[in-house]
Amino acid sequence: MNTGDNGFLKEKLRECGYKFTGQRAAILDTLVQCSGQHVSTEELFNLVKAKHPEIGLATVYRTMILLDKLNLVHKLDFDDGFSRYELVKPNEDHRHHHLICNTCGCVSEVEEDLLDNLEEEILRKNGFLVKDHRVQFYGLCKKCRE
Repeated sequence: MNTGDNGFLKEKLRECGYKFTGQRAAILDTLVQCSGQHVSTEELFNLVKAKHPEIGLATVYRTMILLDKLNLVHKLDFDDGFSRYELVKPNEDHRHHHLICNTCGCVSEVEEDLLDNLEEEILRKNGFLVKDHRVQFYGLCKKCRE
C-alpha cells in the first residue's frame, strides 16, 4: 500500500455504514504513510496532529477501535505496555510473524508463513482448519548481539 491507496480503506468504511470524514481521512493517510511500522495510538496521534492540529487524541483512539473492529488494522501487543497497530494488507490471508528484541525493543517482520506445514498437520491430525495465527519471537536482534 502506498500513500495514495486509502481508497480500499475508504470503500470498506462506507460498505460497513460508516462515514469517511476528514478526520478519518487524515488518520488513514497517516497510517498508510506508516505502512510497515507498528505505531501506537499516541505515536499516530502525534504524527496526525503535526499536520492536523484540530484532531484530538480521543478521535484517534475511537478511529483505531473502529478500524480494528472492521479488521482494517491488526492490533498488536508486544508486551511493552502499548497497543500497536499495522494496516491489514488487502490480500493477506495470514498475519506475518514478528521478531522482537528484548534489549532495544526493535520489531522486525518475517513475511514468510513459517507455519504452513504445522497448519496442514493440525488439519490432518485434528480436523481443525487454522484460519489465522499470531506468532511473536523474542530474543536479541543482530545489532544487540554484536
